[in-house]
Amino acid sequence: MFYVTYMAAELRRRLGRTVLTALGLGIGVGLVVTVTALSNGLDDAQAKILEPLTGVGTDMSVSRPIQFTGSGNGPFGGLSDNEREQLRRENGGGRFGLQNLGNPGDKFSRDTFVSTAQLSMPAADVMKISNIDGVESAAGGLTLNSLHIEGTVPKQQQQSGQFGGPGSGGGPPRNINATSLSVSGVDQTQKALGAVTPGQIVKGHYFGSGDKRQAILNESYASSNGLSVGDTVKLGGKAFTVIGIAETPLGGQSSDVYVKLSQLQQLSDRKGRVNTVYVRADSSDDVTAVSTEIENTVDGASVTTAADLADRVSGTLVDAKNLASKLGGALAIVALLAAFLIASLLTLSSVTKRIREFGTLKALGWSQWLVVRQVTGESLFQGLLGGAIGVCLGLLGAAVIAAFSPSLSASVSSAAEQAGGFFGGPGGGGPGPFGQGDVAATGTEVSLGAPVSATLVLAAVALAVFGGLVAGAVGSLRASRLRPADALRHID
Repeated sequence: MFYVTYMAAELRRRLGRTVLTALGLGIGVGLVVTVTALSNGLDDAQAKILEPLTGVGTDMSVSRPIQFTGSGNGPFGGLSDNEREQLRRENGGGRFGLQNLGNPGDKFSRDTFVSTAQLSMPAADVMKISNIDGVESAAGGLTLNSLHIEGTVPKQQQQSGQFGGPGSGGGPPRNINATSLSVSGVDQTQKALGAVTPGQIVKGHYFGSGDKRQAILNESYASSNGLSVGDTVKLGGKAFTVIGIAETPLGGQSSDVYVKLSQLQQLSDRKGRVNTVYVRADSSDDVTAVSTEIENTVDGASVTTAADLADRVSGTLVDAKNLASKLGGALAIVALLAAFLIASLLTLSSVTKRIREFGTLKALGWSQWLVVRQVTGESLFQGLLGGAIGVCLGLLGAAVIAAFSPSLSASVSSAAEQAGGFFGGPGGGGPGPFGQGDVAATGTEVSLGAPVSATLVLAAVALAVFGGLVAGAVGSLRASRLRPADALRHID
């Protein structure tokens, strides 16, 4: 009891030095709390952006991108023989003939489906992937471009009788109109996986069961074409009823129209074929192993994971995150070390000024342990007080960040796999082999917060207490070396 009373009396007697030591620790700890809260807020913002794409970090997408060898000419230049043959078989060479459309002057309309910049795979590969250890579920998907061509058979046809392929002379004749839109087939039985999920529906509803021809439109496509729920769109000459409007998550593969997978396979004459497999692992710890096993199981497979998507995020969000992790972390460490040094110097100065006091106590019978305990106890209390001040300062800093921080932008580059390369349509930018279009970046704005968790508060207090103990150890080392005779030679 005497120990506690004596310690409290000494702290009150040297109130200015006590507050100064605690404040030094508090500023250092408060800066650590603020920087950590800012970093947590940036992590949360990035996770919020990626969550629609990656679930809880366990989602992957599997595709078979076209592998170029770097040699060869023409629309299939640089492709292996197998890939070249598969593309010809699925897309018919990418050309549209005029010879069999009728007599000159006749009206015609034709729909064709061409693949995007990736090869298809058997739907049986979906089952192979789902049987891999660590895979929770898998769903196949098919993304194609629907080309609608209509007009009048020209009186003077081109020499080749074809257009739309590379080297065909700059596109279709003036009396022939060619339009394209991207369409994705979705396995509606796997609602949590696929090119579009129920969580992305902003108007209407998700696919129902049965064989009804239903379509979900991307909201930008619906807006630009004046379409809404209840309207119809035509694909392959068949009418589909619009049942929903969906938003595209940042970095996601955006298609204009989403339909049921089986219906798109039938329309495009690709029964039993998919070109994307959406995979969910049992846990985030299994992602790396599952990704490797998928690439070993499916020939030519390429796996995109949450980490891959995170690496593709750019914008002011990433700039702020990099700044906080580099400069902010270094600043917090320097401030914390400076606070520990100041507390140690103040404690050492306090012990020096109390030489007469500690010398007298030793002369009265105090052991070195009691002197060390006294100095350490006082420093520990100052550490606790500094921790309380630091937490308050950190909470204030976090609140200021949340209240006044600007919105940060973020974008994720994704392949805009469109068929404009055939007819110079949307996203094409000129002829290109089988829909290898431009790379589009989708962006969004995200508000920045600075959450302070209970764990962070406890860690801040622990840092302050540790700083107090460090200062106490420095002061105790000095106090333990004092001799009773020092009290007689020193006048305070």
